[in-house]
Amino acid sequence: MAKPFFRLQKFLRRTQFLLFFLTAAYLMTGSLLLLQRARVALPQGPRAPSSLQTLPVAAVALGVGLLDSRALQDPHVSPELLLGVDVLQSPLARPRPGPRWLRSRNSELRQLRRRWFHHFMSDAQGPPAPGPEAPRPASRSQGTYIGCFSDDGQERTLKGAVFYDLRKMTVAHCQDACAERSYIYAGLEAGAECYCGNRLPAMSVGLEECNHECKGEKGSACGGVDRLSVYRVEELQPGSRKRRTVMYRGCFRLPENVTHAFPDSLIEANMTVDTCAGFCSQKEFPLAILRGWECYCAYPTPQFDLRDSVDGSLCSQEPEAQRLGGYCKVYQTPVQDTRCTDRKFLPTKSKVFVALSSFPGAGNTWARHLIEHATGFYTGSYYFDGTLYNKGFKGEKDHWRSRRTICVKTHESGRREIEMFDSAILLIRNPYRSLVAEFNRKCAGHLGYAADRNWKSKEWPDFVNNYASWWSSHVLDWLKYGKRLLVVHYEELRRSLVPTLREMVAFLNVSVSEERLLCVENNKEGSFRRRGRRPYDPEPFTPEMKDLINGYIRTVDKALREHNWAGLPQEYVPR
Repeated sequence: MAKPFFRLQKFLRRTQFLLFFLTAAYLMTGSLLLLQRARVALPQGPRAPSSLQTLPVAAVALGVGLLDSRALQDPHVSPELLLGVDVLQSPLARPRPGPRWLRSRNSELRQLRRRWFHHFMSDAQGPPAPGPEAPRPASRSQGTYIGCFSDDGQERTLKGAVFYDLRKMTVAHCQDACAERSYIYAGLEAGAECYCGNRLPAMSVGLEECNHECKGEKGSACGGVDRLSVYRVEELQPGSRKRRTVMYRGCFRLPENVTHAFPDSLIEANMTVDTCAGFCSQKEFPLAILRGWECYCAYPTPQFDLRDSVDGSLCSQEPEAQRLGGYCKVYQTPVQDTRCTDRKFLPTKSKVFVALSSFPGAGNTWARHLIEHATGFYTGSYYFDGTLYNKGFKGEKDHWRSRRTICVKTHESGRREIEMFDSAILLIRNPYRSLVAEFNRKCAGHLGYAADRNWKSKEWPDFVNNYASWWSSHVLDWLKYGKRLLVVHYEELRRSLVPTLREMVAFLNVSVSEERLLCVENNKEGSFRRRGRRPYDPEPFTPEMKDLINGYIRTVDKALREHNWAGLPQEYVPR
C-alpha cells in the first residue's frame, strides 16, 4: 500500500513543478509579445518616458485591474478601453444577465474590439526616441518650415485652433486645418497635435529638439515634448475644404467709448469688408466692425455683447451718415475667439466626483465643449472615444476615476454606477430628438446622418422599441439614487446659453468671468455639427412609436415634479 502512495506523491510533485514551469513560460512569452507589439522604447535621455508612460492610460488601467466589467454593458464603450477583455475572460464565461436590448449590443462591441485590437497596440507606443538624425521638415508640404520653438510656457502662442490625430497626423493635414480658418502658422507637437495661430512663439530652439515624426507621415518633423515644428501656411492643398468665409452678424449701435471697447482699428479710404476682416483675422480678433471708412477689431464684451441688433437699414446709409449716426456693421471673422480656448487638467485631484450624465444623443458632447471652454478645465469620460480625443477632448484618454477632470461624461444608470459619484449634472433632452440623434450617430458617426435605407429598414423600429425605455429609466434612476443633482434641459441650454451655463459652472464650484462666458457663446457650436444631407423624412415616428414615447414622457415629467424639479419643457408635451 505504501508503494502506490509513494508513486502518487511523486507524480503530484512532478505535475506541480511542470505546471509552475509552464505558467512561467506562458507569462514570459506573453510579456515579450506585448513588448514587441507595442514597440516600447527604452529610455535614452532625460526626456524619454518610462515604459509604463509609453502605454495609454486605458492599457495601464487594464493591466492593474482598474477597468471593471460594467464597461462591457454600455453601447458607447470604446474598443480601446475594452481592449483585451475577450482575451482575459474565460471562453466558457457566461455573459452577465441583462435586458435583451443590452445583450444584443454586446455583440457589436465584441466585433469593434476585434477590429481595433491590431490598431490599438500600434498607438500604445510612446514618442519616438531621438535617433542619430532628427526628422526633416516635410518635403511635400506647400508651406514653409519656420523652425522649432519652445511651447512649455503657461499660455500657448498658437491657440487659434487645436486638434489631435493619434494615427494619421501629417503636416499637410495640420496646414489645411489652419489655412481653412485663415491662420498663417501651423504648429505640430508630439507627432499628433496641431495648433494654429497668427503670431510666432517667442522662443526658438535647435531643430534637433523637434525629434518626433508625424504619426501619419514618417520622416517629417512634428515637434517633440513641449516643442513645436512651425510651418507658414501658403495655401490650401488640392481637394481640401474651402477657406471659411466672413459671416455677417447684423447692425448694432456703437458703444459709448469706442476706443475702450475696440482694442484695434484701421482707417483707410474705400474700406471694404474683405479688407477689414482680413486685418482683424491677422490680429486674431473674432469680430470685424465697419463704420464708414473705419474698421475696428474686437471681442464680444458686456459693453458690446451682440444681443441687441437694430434695423439693418440704419447701417445702409452713406459712410459719413453711418459714422455720425453711431451704427456699425458687425462681421464674424474665420478665426476663433481665443480668450477661452486654453484648457488644462485640474492642478490637484478633485474632492468632489461630478458626473455629466445624459441619455445618448442628448447633447453630452456639446455640453462638455461648453463646460471646458467656460471653466478652462478638461472633462473626462467613463468611456474612450478616439474621435472625440482627436477633436481636442484631451480628457478622453485620462482614466475616468483620476479626478483630474472637472466632471465625467457617463450614460450609465443603475444604483451602483450612480452612487459612485458625489454629484451630477443631469442633462435631459426631448426623447424624440435624442432618439434621432443617437440613431444618426450609431449609423453615421458623430458628424453624419443615417442613410434613407437605415430609416426604412427594420433597424429603426427595433432601435426605438429598445432605446425609448432607456431614456425614461436613465432619468428615473438618477432622480432616485443621485446624491446631489442639477437638472439641465438641453433645449433651455440652447435657448438661454449664458444664464444656464453660468448655473452649471456655479454647480461645479468654479468662478468664471463674464468675458469668458461671452467667449464661449461666440464659440458655442464647437467641432461637432452634423454635415451632409438630413434624412428625407423629418418625422420618422409611427403612431405606435409616439404612443410608446409619450407614455415615457408622462412618467418622467411626473417623477421630476415629485422630486421638486420643474417638469419637462413645453415642447416635450406628447404630440
